[in-house]
Amino acid sequence: ADLLLAVGGAHAVAALAYGLGDALAPVDLICGPGNKWVTAAKSIVSGFCGIDMLAGPSEVLVIADASADPQVVAADLLAQAEHDVEARPILVTPDAAVIASVNRALQSQLETLTTSEVAIPAVQKGFAVLVGDIAEAVRVSDRIAPEHLEIQTADAQAVGESCANYGGLFIGAHAAEVLGDYGAGPNHVLPTAGTGKYTGGLSVHTFLRQRTWMRIDDLVAAQRQVEDSVALARLEGLEGHARAAERRLIADGGAGKKQRAA
Repeated sequence: ADLLLAVGGAHAVAALAYGLGDALAPVDLICGPGNKWVTAAKSIVSGFCGIDMLAGPSEVLVIADASADPQVVAADLLAQAEHDVEARPILVTPDAAVIASVNRALQSQLETLTTSEVAIPAVQKGFAVLVGDIAEAVRVSDRIAPEHLEIQTADAQAVGESCANYGGLFIGAHAAEVLGDYGAGPNHVLPTAGTGKYTGGLSVHTFLRQRTWMRIDDLVAAQRQVEDSVALARLEGLEGHARAAERRLIADGGAGKKQRAA
């Protein structure tokens, strides 16, 4: 690191985006999650500099069947619910009895949870989805594209492999999402609010750019591309484009003729 800035919140985002005079030049990219004020600030500076994502409240979706332990499912739902009153714990199951047993487990565990003041409002805003079968559960999950997706079913590996949209996938009852929070497995900074449909979590790839370049050494071999460019440019009504391409035609008196003579 070139500089450690001991500041947080929306004002830290502003400092990074706009700079602090000689102390800190504006940065190219701001990464990392925060509260709603940080998210709003990142939204404002997006475009002025790059951002990784606009992270919303934490989410967990558990696909569970009758083989799942309701106490484990409830514990995992509460682990996300205690993050924020706006967090979203979601249960998707083809078995109505699972919903009932998980609800009982939630009530029991909330009685002794020290963060219940935060978790209870989040649980109240969460929901359960009763589906016809596991295939439908996968379709529901893919539509939501949760930040964290847990699979607690029979043949969890196959179910997990059939899922397409999520931030992080946790397969089987042993793979608690909280283990991912504290160092086992995937990154903890993951897409929320359905953005897992088109992006992934923060990683080294966030700091890389794809840049392209072109060099033409054999203009004779490139004549087809030159001719196509002339034709397409005129179809678009871009005469300047067409004339610039024509300068590379060997039949023209420009660079193409010089290369052929050489």
